[in-house]
Amino acid sequence: LAGNGNGDVIRQLEHRISRLEGVLRLNKMITESGGKIFATNGKRADFDTTLEKCREAGGSIAAPRNPGENDAILYFVKSLNTYAYLGIKQSLIPGKFQLLDGTKLSYTNWYLNEPSGKGEE
Repeated sequence: LAGNGNGDVIRQLEHRISRLEGVLRLNKMITESGGKIFATNGKRADFDTTLEKCREAGGSIAAPRNPGENDAILYFVKSLNTYAYLGIKQSLIPGKFQLLDGTKLSYTNWYLNEPSGKGEE
């Protein structure tokens, strides 16, 4: 990056980031909600591999905290015609779920009679 000052370098970086985000959006690899970026590599994997890949990328498995974030995750489910892992797990109380760090869920949008643990939640 060439520039006369920090402002020039920052503008160049912002431009490069914008171009990269545009390419990823065209390929349906990222979407955004509430200032958060949701991304996929489009590959199928088990939960542990998904968790590892998210951590390697500096992120975490998505756990929707509001309808907008739920829609961001649903965008990938629909565009890739697949399921998505969520960053939640069943608590010690059967039928109750929590975030991976043990925090209580503040938002849910389950189908009727869900979660059942059968993958249709």
